[in-house]
Amino acid sequence: MDLRLGARAWRVRASFLPGLGRKVTERLKDVAMHELDLTKGAVLEKGCVYIAELQEHLALPLNISARGNPKSSTGRVDVFVRLLTNHSRAFDDVDAGYHGPLYMEIAPQTFSVLVRTGTRLNQLRLKRGEPAKLSTRSVGVDLSPGIVGFRGRRHAGVVDLDHEDGHDPRDFWEPLETRHGELLLDPGEFYILASKDDIEIPVMEAAEMTPIDPSVGEFRVHYAGFFDPGFGTEEAAAVGSKGVLEVRSHETPFLLEDGQTVARLVYEPLTSRPARLYGEGGSHYQRQGLKLSKHFKAWT
Repeated sequence: MDLRLGARAWRVRASFLPGLGRKVTERLKDVAMHELDLTKGAVLEKGCVYIAELQEHLALPLNISARGNPKSSTGRVDVFVRLLTNHSRAFDDVDAGYHGPLYMEIAPQTFSVLVRTGTRLNQLRLKRGEPAKLSTRSVGVDLSPGIVGFRGRRHAGVVDLDHEDGHDPRDFWEPLETRHGELLLDPGEFYILASKDDIEIPVMEAAEMTPIDPSVGEFRVHYAGFFDPGFGTEEAAAVGSKGVLEVRSHETPFLLEDGQTVARLVYEPLTSRPARLYGEGGSHYQRQGLKLSKHFKAWT
């Protein structure tokens, strides 16, 4: 389920968790700097942190919990978002039986972004109990000779997150080409890369892209880590879909090699077959190769 921004957001001086027994609005009194009216549209500046109210409220049964994750298009423009609830002690997790409002922390990293009431930046998944982990799969990066990815331009303009195919990618991205199957990641830079192998998510399963052990490499992969049932499957007429990787290096430069493991997919079962598979009815990312977010025109 997509979650929609509400009417108000607040620029805050620090991220926070409300903690047991406290509401988000109570903590906002301590950290809010000013309020933004999202009904008229507002620019969220890179390097700043915001808390926005969402239109959705939850009334979960005692046996149902939930978890939030960024939408693919949000992660691909390097906007870091996390779900908040009253009394929460962890981002993105909603306790079973929760009744109350939802909030979102928004932190643009590379580009400033334009949002408004109704903009959809993250999703909510409902869970009954603790789903079993069916299997895991390593994901390698494709650094074959040629254009292998894109690096975000630091001083680009504003990305309108409700404007599809509305931005010239050359104003925001620098293409990256390799000749020897290696790519040097610079600290603090944001990269869009692709998986070496095709990704396939069976119809009765879903998968989450999880970070690798820090001992394998000093970088973070994939803000938007959820893959829907049917992604890349023959049944959804989508064989040949790559996983697009959102990559940011940490404190030190890091040299990636072709095929190197950069993340892992963890597969979980569904409780029932979905009414519609991923990509049925149209999707920007089914049958994708190396692809920027839907906000940008095709790279030519």
